[in-house]
Amino acid sequence: METQRTVGVTIDDIRAAAAAQAEHLDRTDVRYSQVFSEMLGAEIFFKLEIFQRTGSFKSRGSLTKLLRLPADVRARGVVTASAGNHGQGVALAARLLGVPATIVMPVGAPLYKVTAVQRYGAEVVLHGATYDDSHTHAFGLATDRNAAYIHAFDDPDVIAGQGVVGLELAEQLPDLDVVLVPVGGGGLIAGVSTAIKALSPRVRVVGVQASGAAACADSFRKGSLVETVGVQTIADGIAVKRPGAFTFPIIREYVDDMVTVDDDAISQAIVMLMERAKLVVEGAGAVGVAALLAGRVAHGGRRVGVVLSGGNVDLNLLGKVIQYGMITAGRYLTLRLWLEDKPGQLFGITSTLAEHNVNIIHVGIHRIGPYMALHHVELELIVETRDVAHGSEVLALLRKAGYAAEEASEIMERARNTLRDNGRGGLGALV
Repeated sequence: METQRTVGVTIDDIRAAAAAQAEHLDRTDVRYSQVFSEMLGAEIFFKLEIFQRTGSFKSRGSLTKLLRLPADVRARGVVTASAGNHGQGVALAARLLGVPATIVMPVGAPLYKVTAVQRYGAEVVLHGATYDDSHTHAFGLATDRNAAYIHAFDDPDVIAGQGVVGLELAEQLPDLDVVLVPVGGGGLIAGVSTAIKALSPRVRVVGVQASGAAACADSFRKGSLVETVGVQTIADGIAVKRPGAFTFPIIREYVDDMVTVDDDAISQAIVMLMERAKLVVEGAGAVGVAALLAGRVAHGGRRVGVVLSGGNVDLNLLGKVIQYGMITAGRYLTLRLWLEDKPGQLFGITSTLAEHNVNIIHVGIHRIGPYMALHHVELELIVETRDVAHGSEVLALLRKAGYAAEEASEIMERARNTLRDNGRGGLGALV
């Protein structure tokens, strides 16, 4: 049964946006994941916005907004701020419609996203450390140029365009129980929740944010807008200090819950999506999967739709994320050992590991350091392990063989505790 909504954007607005998009954008597929379903004990479906033009859902809102601008306004050009994906969406829409576009991006925006925007023919201005800094500058630039400002999320036309993701999902899988949606400023979840609740009111809509940029989740719990002083997360596409004044009332009305996940969980999700589902998903797009893997969402073995909102990941970052994700998942074990500086010590360790089919992928030997004992060397090993339990077995194996071995994470935790307790260094106690 269809329920008509009255807050901000309606299902009719979203249907109109879908019709307008049809000529230029794709209706993205939904894929059932048997691997993740078996892993999580539920039926897991991925909404593949990673395969949308420009590699994310952002094209939907951008194109909808530009199409609804009067012709004389479009002719003056458009300006926006973006961490990357929205900028590509605006740049594509501007090229399709023959509109001059300027995109203001943070100074630290991934180079490949800057280049992607430029390839669509838009001017790029680098300004500020965060999206919010870029937004302030871009708004002033639009005023100076008498150009239209295209907000990344806090605009009813943009929300309607992004809501087409929810419209398609409700039509493709009308019997879902839960839908997980990535959240930054709230444009996507505002649109998706409007569509889902209009077409399938019983479906639970859950927003997922990075814990390092959790302003919307904090606002949701408090019931009023909260701004985060600083944001820090690998999910740069949702690193927003404050949810939108327009999006937030919609979120409060239609969203059932909001959860957060840390960068460890996001890294693991990126790695597992690549390894198990053969999908390349950026940090912002992977937070829904991260929430499931971390047990942040109760699904009760039901049918779960997860919006994979974008796949524009920096390859340089991806390499680091893969390594980090492997470590946090227990697939890499980093060890520190202190050995007597005499022949045969390294051979003994490598032989012990080889006997138990443990693959060594990195060896580092340090003879000089402020905490090195006389006539000893520090050995750093990185080995491949199946999981956390296997890592513990390898550590126990080395200790049983008589080696003073410690996992790197144990050393770092002790360092953090020492610094916290003493308010200063004290690292000499670590070795």
